[in-house]
Amino acid sequence: MNARYRRSDYDVTNTVQVSSPVAVRDAVVDLFAATWPDCDLDRVARAVDDFARLFRGEMEGYLGVDTVYHDMQHSLDVVLAAARLLVGWERSVEPSARFGAERATMGLVVALFHDAGYIRLEGEADVANGAVFTRNHVTRSARFLASYLPQIGLDHWTPVATRVVHFTGYEVPFDRIRLGNPLDRKVGHLLGTADLLAQMADRCYLEKCRDRLYAEFVLGGIATYPGTEGIKVNYGSGLDLLRQTPHFVRSVIRDRLEAAFEHSYRYLQAVFDGRNPYMEAIDRNVAFLRELMRNQRWPMLRRKPPVFTVNANPMDEVRSLMVQHLEDTWGPALSPFANNGP
Repeated sequence: MNARYRRSDYDVTNTVQVSSPVAVRDAVVDLFAATWPDCDLDRVARAVDDFARLFRGEMEGYLGVDTVYHDMQHSLDVVLAAARLLVGWERSVEPSARFGAERATMGLVVALFHDAGYIRLEGEADVANGAVFTRNHVTRSARFLASYLPQIGLDHWTPVATRVVHFTGYEVPFDRIRLGNPLDRKVGHLLGTADLLAQMADRCYLEKCRDRLYAEFVLGGIATYPGTEGIKVNYGSGLDLLRQTPHFVRSVIRDRLEAAFEHSYRYLQAVFDGRNPYMEAIDRNVAFLRELMRNQRWPMLRRKPPVFTVNANPMDEVRSLMVQHLEDTWGPALSPFANNGP
């Protein structure tokens, strides 16, 4: 199907509904069954089902996902991309360098719960939104994995999984992630690659950066924060974040996808007959953004994709929290929203 008509909650191939845990579970199970005949597919399916329970607020002790950028669809999109990369690696390397079913399953479980750290515990109901944990959410995700892996018989992978998850974040420099087996490090490269590709290739990536990621950055203390000489501003508005996005994408491709992760995105070619639909979609997104910036045609960014959180009105709620946070930081008169918002 022409990319122009790609549905907002479908993957880059427009064939898998990445807002549906069932659709992603079935796609992943099919990939794993074809690649690792000895794989425990019931374990894979259970992990996806448990992911859905956690994000929907149905797992005891957790309140469910309320972050509007890092919502359920984002994680499921990453899981599908990770499964394809794991399979692509397995198809591309010599038998001695293959992951095997259990290591691949561990990698998939880490992909499923790589953003579990955004989800508030029941004892954290006083925290306004999971975006407050932006700076330390990966460490929180590692903590969740340590408690979850024994439940599905993968407790012996806990020391690896709780390190590998840090390839999806910025809390631990990659050269400080200690892993004894090079294959475990490669799993980390693939997961970090999947996380970046899935979000940047999203059909509504630009709208989500402007309307959702900026809000999370505000609540997480990334957009603005107190400095020694006053308030520091990284992103003054959603549009300001978008204006910086081409540089962000360029640096991520250079520093992470190509350098740190050793061009691991190329393993998708083994799954897609030599193509890489994720990189193609990223190129389209950046080209469109550059056109908008050149012509100042911001009203063309008018998509309103669905949000998959536990809240009934997630965008209204997060915008209210964002406005309040900015007014608390700047004062009502100086808030970026003082003149009808950014």
